[in-house]
Amino acid sequence: MSASVLHVAILVAQGMLAVAMACAAIRLIRGPNAPDRVLALDTMYVNAMLLLLTVGMRETTTVYFEIALVIAMLGFVSTAALARFLLRGEVIE
Repeated sequence: MSASVLHVAILVAQGMLAVAMACAAIRLIRGPNAPDRVLALDTMYVNAMLLLLTVGMRETTTVYFEIALVIAMLGFVSTAALARFLLRGEVIE
């Protein structure tokens, strides 16, 4: 009983994360200005990371956790670089 409840909860979480990614993609496309688009991109990488973590829990393998860690590191660096670009107009001084 407990395993089936966990399986259903993971599937529901994956569905909600997919809807959140779709909403962020809409904001990325239709965003009124650049900071909104950067925030939508940041939200999308977090949702993608969480979606991979739920897939890893469902499949019971550690490969997805390592991929999610790489996405988290690259997403943080890209968000910081985009924020710096929006603030100063250049990334490297």
